Amino acid sequence: MTPDTDTLTLVDGTIIALDSDGHLQNLECWSFEVAEKMAEHEGRILTPEHWEVIELLRDFYARFEMAPAMRALVKATRQRLGEQKGSSIYLMSLFPESPARVAARLAGLPRPTNCL
Repeated sequence: MTPDTDTLTLVDGTIIALDSDGHLQNLECWSFEVAEKMAEHEGRILTPEHWEVIELLRDFYARFEMAPAMRALVKATRQRLGEQKGSSIYLMSLFPESPARVAARLAGLPRPTNCL
């Protein structure tokens, strides 16, 4: 590994390479176990509410081949999960640092464009 990468080790001993921002270097390596391990590595516990957003992001990426920035994430969340969950306030409660960026990372997606 180069100095600008990190790794995760799964229960079976598989080593997963991350880039310097904590995103998967190989998007094909994503699994529920990898997401849980990434969350643990960041000191997070994923709840069913987190998983709703992660699954939404993975579906968005499958359709549009990009991870959504915040505005698009809010809109997609509102359309799929309803008005109460489709707000930046709700998403900030789940992913306080930067919902689009953190959720994309945990969903095994590249960094959204237009995210600092």
